[in-house]
Amino acid sequence: MRVTRLSRRVAAAAVASLTVLAPGAAAPAGAGRPGNPWLDRPFVHIAHQGGESEAPSNTMYAFRRAVRIGADVLELDVHSTADGVLVASHDASVDRTTDGTGLIRDKTYRELRRLDAAYNFVPGRNAVPGLPPEAYPLRGVRTHDRPPPRGYQAGDFAVPALHDVLRAFRHVPLSIEIKGTADADTESFLRNARLLADLLTKAHRTRDVIVTSFNDAAVAEFHRLAPKVALAPGMRGLTDYFFTGARPIEGTVALQVPVTYQGVPVATPEFVARAHADGYAVHVWFSGTAPEDGPTYNTLIDACADGLMSSWPTLMERVLDERGLSARRGRPASPRCPGTRS
Repeated sequence: MRVTRLSRRVAAAAVASLTVLAPGAAAPAGAGRPGNPWLDRPFVHIAHQGGESEAPSNTMYAFRRAVRIGADVLELDVHSTADGVLVASHDASVDRTTDGTGLIRDKTYRELRRLDAAYNFVPGRNAVPGLPPEAYPLRGVRTHDRPPPRGYQAGDFAVPALHDVLRAFRHVPLSIEIKGTADADTESFLRNARLLADLLTKAHRTRDVIVTSFNDAAVAEFHRLAPKVALAPGMRGLTDYFFTGARPIEGTVALQVPVTYQGVPVATPEFVARAHADGYAVHVWFSGTAPEDGPTYNTLIDACADGLMSSWPTLMERVLDERGLSARRGRPASPRCPGTRS
């Protein structure tokens, strides 16, 4: 998600709404799914786009690397090709991240698959076109002009089909955002929502996936077709919850929110407590809404957020290890929040 598309009403009244709607105020307790499994989990490390500051966004290389580092959940975005294949990509076009040009929806999957999705990747900066060739250490791996890092293949640097991601990560939970070609192109969001509902149903991935979109109509259409899959609300649903405590769409298990909006704190302890009282987990994303560093990670963990979407998975794991929140070193994780469930 990106903060630039969050409703501007939030900036004007977020602080007031979070103060007025203290835990137990307006929203009905337990408005989330009964026995919400995303509240019962320990803290989850969600690799945003696979960790786009450390690896090329939404590639199999990024996803495999993040899981090896220790990420618990993979976050990714989906668009569809001209021949109806859902692919993992944040952008509607391939210009910023690959050696190609044009919209994904205008290309067949075969055409898209040939592109180098690491072409413009600069470590620590995501995709940055126009720099000297030596700035791109992974450029050419996809096209066999450079050997892949040990343990990976050239195909890991292509734009991946979602069905390949599902197959490769059968036991890794996913957070999937439905994208559209343009904000005003609602039909493109709906098309992708229908394709996603069909694919997840056929793949029997209905228990460990959260689906969201900034477009509320896409979330509603997806839920109509795949009601067993958990949701995070769209922009309108999230904004309404901020202001009035109105419960989001049925099936909501998590609220995916920015750290701040135009300098206004959003992912505060008060907001997290209210969401928990109402039965929702809180997953926090960055995308430029706050410095993404160790102190910010620690502040949000102290606020009892249920998960953070990191673009720096190595740093996130270091913080979790330092706090004893990682159970991947042969020891149980420490309680996530003092006095609460682990």
